[in-house]
Amino acid sequence: MARPRRQEARRAALIEATYAAGRQHGLRSLSLTDVAEQAGLSRGAVLYYYEDLDALLVEAHGAGVERFCDQRDATVAALDDPRDRLGAAIDAGLPSGPDDALMSLLYEFDVLAGNSELHDELVQKLYLRQVETYTRIFAAGRAAGVFEPRLDDDELAMTFVALEDAYGLHIVGGNALMTVPKAAAAMRAVAEQLRCPTTSSAA
Repeated sequence: MARPRRQEARRAALIEATYAAGRQHGLRSLSLTDVAEQAGLSRGAVLYYYEDLDALLVEAHGAGVERFCDQRDATVAALDDPRDRLGAAIDAGLPSGPDDALMSLLYEFDVLAGNSELHDELVQKLYLRQVETYTRIFAAGRAAGVFEPRLDDDELAMTFVALEDAYGLHIVGGNALMTVPKAAAAMRAVAEQLRCPTTSSAA
């Protein structure tokens, strides 16, 4: 059983190397050699695990979507009050900063949409999971009587995903005028104006 575990660990390491190399070189110019150098391996060693760069990128894309969505959903699920959940979802949905390799690459993967059916599916999957996370929160807040929005839950969710992605792109793009705290505060202010406060009265 040791060999499968080693292969799984090596694949995971190559995915991490893909994120780091993608951040450094950009997805458009990324090469298999770049990933190999980042991982401290030969190009041939990478090809032992993946048929080509496209295969590695598809797996890295899928793993990134799962990691981002699963981690945020776990953070949100640990909270009871929908107001606290909304605040946590906003905070967890934004990049950690300009050097957030995973989020940077997830945004860059959007450029592959239209060129690859697999990437199309993954881009859509990420969007649907983002919408689903917010929709659940808004529905719970409405049911608990702590949210009183005039928009329906789907419209609210789409709006917050759009804000999340727009601010996130500015952050990973290195726009000095947009910081993580500034983006989070703006989203919380929008939520407040939409009658969906982001913190409970006990917070």
